[in-house]
Order: sequence, then C-alpha cells, then structure tokens
Amino acid sequence: MRKSQPIAWRFALVIAALVFAACGNDDAAETTTPQGTETAQSLTVTDVNLGSSINNDRSVSAPTSDFAPTDTIYASVATEGSGSGATLMARWLYEDGQVVDESSQTISSPGPALTEFHISMPNGFPTGDYTVEILLNGEQVETESFEIE
Repeated sequence: MRKSQPIAWRFALVIAALVFAACGNDDAAETTTPQGTETAQSLTVTDVNLGSSINNDRSVSAPTSDFAPTDTIYASVATEGSGSGATLMARWLYEDGQVVDESSQTISSPGPALTEFHISMPNGFPTGDYTVEILLNGEQVETESFEIE
C-alpha cells in the first residue's frame, strides 16, 4: 500500500498542474495578439459614401449612386478607432467583375477619419452597373453599387 501512495500523490500533482496550466493558457490567449492583429481589430469602416464632388474634409458633398460617364466618382470612407499601419483599399469593378481600378492608402489616425478614393476616365466610362469594394488589411468590409448612365 505504501508504494501506491506516492504514485497517487504524483498523479494528483500532475493533474493539478495540468488544470492550473490550462487556466493560465486561456488568460494568455486573450491578452497576447500577433503583431498587426491589434490594428485590424481596433479600426473599423463605419460608412462609405459615393458622389461626384468632395469637400475639403474628404466627405462627399452630395451622395449619389447615379453618375454621368465623364464624372469623377469619389468614395469617402469613414473609419473609427486606432489605425496606425492599417491599409485601406478601394477596388472599382465593372458589371462582369472586371477591375477598373485599385488603389490603397495607409491609415495613421488615432480616431475617426475620412479617406478619399476616386476614379475618372477622360473619354468617359461605359454605361452600366459598377461596384466599389472597400478592403481593410486585405479583407472586404464594405461594398457600394452605383450606375453610370
């Protein structure tokens, strides 16, 4: 019997250590994030407005989804949160998914901000349905449809 007592105690200590370690790992997982993850989690896109003119603060002066072929089309993207080092991208698509244009900007804002993207075509865009996709750090977060008549 005496030999089984030390084994039982060792077994109990191993179980207790495993339970304690498992509890500690949950806390560590919640507080430890890979570099760059914090930016993606703390910056959010809150609104996207389209229009043919833009104000000095990068907001669209008259939001619309209907444009003439020769208009410059602006997208004003509102973000909130901390965004140091985050990448915001606008991908403009024609009816069949053909990429018309792509551009990106690095966000370095400690709070709410507006970012402006635009496209134009001096000879005019073909009429039809278009979409602008807004991506944050490579992930699509907003989509706005518009028409060129």
